[in-house]
Amino acid sequence: MLKVDTVNVYYGGIHAIKDVSLMVREGEIVTLIGANGAGKSTILRTISGLLNPKTGSVEFEGARLTGVPAQDIVKKGISQVPEGRRIFANLTVLENLELGAYIRSDAKEIREDIQKIYGRFPRLAERRAQLAGTLSGGEQQMLAMGRALMSRPKLLLLDEPSMGLAPLLVKEIFAIIREINAGGTTILLVEQNANMALSIAHQAYVLETGRITLAGTARELADSESVRKAYLGG
Repeated sequence: MLKVDTVNVYYGGIHAIKDVSLMVREGEIVTLIGANGAGKSTILRTISGLLNPKTGSVEFEGARLTGVPAQDIVKKGISQVPEGRRIFANLTVLENLELGAYIRSDAKEIREDIQKIYGRFPRLAERRAQLAGTLSGGEQQMLAMGRALMSRPKLLLLDEPSMGLAPLLVKEIFAIIREINAGGTTILLVEQNANMALSIAHQAYVLETGRITLAGTARELADSESVRKAYLGG
């Protein structure tokens, strides 16, 4: 479904992403793990069209994405839940969800999808008229995920969904990610919590200082001694 081929990304003179290649097959959860500052978010921003690679290519369902404007990439079926959630704090929960459907014009189906989001995230239903900035961190993460799902993506990019959340909420968020995937949405997950990420993923990549250093099934990486020492607490 998604193919990133020998991509190089620079921030000015800084070579942030170095010859990165990865693949995401339809129906999978693929996770990209690595330390803070390894370049994980940069890869997601490159896929979603917010950054342009200097060399290399990104393809989605066989079509080249490199150079395609970010809003057109959303129309092709890729939606991103950004790091830090980036909800619209001064708008209500409902208005945030409606904005997630900005590329759609089917009012009846949009209303039906909002009800589905409320079914998946009951706390958002309870707080639908509340300003998003007054929600807890966990509720804001649910809203960011719900908003991204409103564009009916084929591929969902999740950037650090567990960041800043209490352990119980992290479990809940990861259970929801599994459900979203079981419902037919392919997922590329960037996550510092390697234990949780590898527990739900099919395939996994390790990114270190802008390079992919390991790749395999999530089980292979979870069993790898070097991954255990570096990311799984021994």
